Amino acid sequence: MSSRRRGGERASPAGPEDLAFLSVAELAGLLRGKQLSPVELVRVYLERIARLNPRLNAYLTVTEEEALNDAKRCERELARKKWRGPLHGIPIAVKDNIDSRGVRTTAGSKILAGNVPAQDAPVLARLREAGAILLGKTHLHEFAYGVTSENVHYGPARNPHDPGRIPGGSSSGSAIAVAAGLCAAAVGTDTGGSIRIPAALCGVAGFKPAYGSLPMEGIVPLCRSLDHVGPIVRTVEDSRLMFAAMRGGRAQGASAKRRQPENSLRAGRKAVRARVGWPRDYFFNRLAPEVAGALEGARQILSARGVEFVELALPLLEAANRASLPIALAEAYQYHREAGYFPARAAEYSEDVRMRLERGEGITAADYIDALEACRRSREEFHKCAERVDALLVPTVPIPAPRIGESHITLAGAQEEVRAVLLRFCRPANLWGAPAISIPCGATPAGLPIGMQWIGFEGRESILLRLAQEFEAATEWHRRRPRL
Repeated sequence: MSSRRRGGERASPAGPEDLAFLSVAELAGLLRGKQLSPVELVRVYLERIARLNPRLNAYLTVTEEEALNDAKRCERELARKKWRGPLHGIPIAVKDNIDSRGVRTTAGSKILAGNVPAQDAPVLARLREAGAILLGKTHLHEFAYGVTSENVHYGPARNPHDPGRIPGGSSSGSAIAVAAGLCAAAVGTDTGGSIRIPAALCGVAGFKPAYGSLPMEGIVPLCRSLDHVGPIVRTVEDSRLMFAAMRGGRAQGASAKRRQPENSLRAGRKAVRARVGWPRDYFFNRLAPEVAGALEGARQILSARGVEFVELALPLLEAANRASLPIALAEAYQYHREAGYFPARAAEYSEDVRMRLERGEGITAADYIDALEACRRSREEFHKCAERVDALLVPTVPIPAPRIGESHITLAGAQEEVRAVLLRFCRPANLWGAPAISIPCGATPAGLPIGMQWIGFEGRESILLRLAQEFEAATEWHRRRPRL
């Protein structure tokens, strides 16, 4: 890689391997300081994609020529000191259910294999306006309707820490791409954990903002009542940078209407004053021992830094979790029926997605309304917690990454379905419309990542991210790289 100079002989401080794993914030400093060019950076990622994507299956489409052209434009702008902000010249990846102008958007399906949108989805348009460079579109479970990304149409996505294991889903490719150094940041969608589950299993950060914070137009829906879009990145600070760009500098939707005043969160160099909820009954039942140990270790680290933990009870959550199933089944069926895909093209779906759509056809209006009511009660119960705590800290998922093809696991002496296990701790934040972020907090003896999940309150995202960053600053888990 050639060196860039600034005011003399100052060269780029990192080789290609290290550059691929720098944060957005770190890369932004190098790009703005002309120690690194956007073209050089794009080529670093394209080389890694060419070498590693056949093994990991993170990308379904790579936009090599477009990325290099955009990088040259960014380089010219930076040379003229026209700096758009911290994403200027940053290579990103976008989940393949998000519309991209002139680039196919398959939603991981056979049905949309030839779909080429004429316009970008608003979240992608805003990222481009901020100077981000699109490297390509990433793998996902078909129509985002699953959490394993064992996709019969495009092959299974593979965990970079162990390619024999799932990366989680449905935003699998976005998490793989960040974890494996195949982009600087990525975008995913989340209906019941589809940003946070793969972030946890791949050892990166995944942020689901509050419901309505970001526009969902131009994104193939799964369940409109629960759908969110957000960033998958290396650090909490990168979550802030991506969220700000995706928001376009303006509050959107529900957040703009119902923002709550932020509590003060005083942070010093060694301590932070905050009260954090620890809802033991729901979120700490039936955990793999490694996950339980990692969370307890995290609690001890945070307690030593001044965080006060408060035990909470959420007795209505179990019923709300069960109620989320008929909501998702009914709304997914409704979209596919209205789009003309199901049942007319039922044979073109994978078996697991087809079976869920068939179940959705049987959900009655009474079932759906009862489910909405159960979720409303749980949401009210959750919002009352804001009077006592600044955020909740819970596991992201109860287990490390299962093996590809493993449909059931034994947990606490009982056999459970992998899909249900992976969704259990993430789904509540979607039901509540609450902002949530998963960050790495440990690893198993075999080196599989373990994630912790911070769940916050609408309008108080900065407190949520500040708490997550407090743990990140005290540990090195976010710096781990897979052995590729």
